[in-house]
Amino acid sequence: MALTGLVAVLVWGRGIRSTAPLWLLLAAVLVQLLSWSMMAWQHPEWVGSNPRLDRMAKWFLFIGLAWWLGGSTRHTLMFWGLALLGLMLVVSVGEYGIAHWRQAFDNPRFRPDFGVMNAQHPAMFFGATMLAGVSFAARCWRSGRWAWTRRLGWLSVMVVSLMVIVMTQTRGVWLSLLVAMTCMALAVLFWLAAHRRSRYAVRGLIIGLATVVVVGLLAGVSFRDTVERRLAQESGIISHTLKGEFDQIPYSSVGNRVHSWRAAVVWLAERPMVGWGDDARSLVVRNTEWLPDRTRQYGHLHNTTLEVLVAYGVLGLGVMIVLGAWVGIGTWRAWRAGLMPSDIAMFGAGFFIFFVLANQFESYLSFWTGSFLFNMVMGGLVTHIWRWQAETGQGVFRLLRRGRNEN
Repeated sequence: MALTGLVAVLVWGRGIRSTAPLWLLLAAVLVQLLSWSMMAWQHPEWVGSNPRLDRMAKWFLFIGLAWWLGGSTRHTLMFWGLALLGLMLVVSVGEYGIAHWRQAFDNPRFRPDFGVMNAQHPAMFFGATMLAGVSFAARCWRSGRWAWTRRLGWLSVMVVSLMVIVMTQTRGVWLSLLVAMTCMALAVLFWLAAHRRSRYAVRGLIIGLATVVVVGLLAGVSFRDTVERRLAQESGIISHTLKGEFDQIPYSSVGNRVHSWRAAVVWLAERPMVGWGDDARSLVVRNTEWLPDRTRQYGHLHNTTLEVLVAYGVLGLGVMIVLGAWVGIGTWRAWRAGLMPSDIAMFGAGFFIFFVLANQFESYLSFWTGSFLFNMVMGGLVTHIWRWQAETGQGVFRLLRRGRNEN
């Protein structure tokens, strides 16, 4: 679907072809080619016979999805709803669904993954689901046909999401979700205070936040020992890191991350502009002599930002920063023009904060799980941005456009 959509954009997407995502996809390909070429010239023993252009290109599959969604809010919500249904099926009737629920309730130390990579990845999926649940609470609780079906379905999804987030014991997701939801709540409260919107919007916010608080308290009481143990387990490592006492940091879960990040910074300093090529993350781990075998077995750096920097340097990270800026500004302007619903814009903003923070503790975007979630959300946002551009003839980056240039 994504690939055929990309082809359709290139063939029939007049106007869309000149927007930033297509140019940034080209820039990503060129950056990867440059990095590979420099490595093949200077370190041929550490580079493959062909560049792996899919490493960054796969992050632009949302282009095809956005094309097929056609700027439609209904299509976007249906697409996201189908993805949510698939996720719920995985943790319920999937091969590991019921078995992992039972193990998690019987053994507080067990971290269920439901057959999806490891426990951190379901935590990421359901963290995003929790943000969506809060964002779309008002839409799900409004009156009309199937009202109670929608409300019960929404409540079930919220309960399952919070339970999975607690049981998977992923501290990076906990922190990212807390920061994202706090920012979302503050933004909505300021907006409501400034515009004095209807009780409908206020009710949706109150229902969403109250449900999270109540279910969170219940989950916290049920898994109190698990939560306390995970939060206190490696608190001393933060203190040692801030003091620069790296020799005092053990090679534990958090410790491995700190040590691998140190190694990555050293390698980055040698090739800051173009990096070490598409295999840089494993290259750093394998060839840093002072890292023990336990750390080397992971094969990645547990940090997407560092992985992009080490692989493709400042140029590679710059491509992603510009993409984030284009989507962020475009979301804002499409919402201000009334062409993107408020709940979709709010979800997009919350997801951006959540996903960026979560990727500082695990390399989600380097795996299929993170790429899938990223492209799915981006597709829904970009299709509305393109709709806004088509109807207004404006570009996202006002300072860079000339006339009716479609940036």
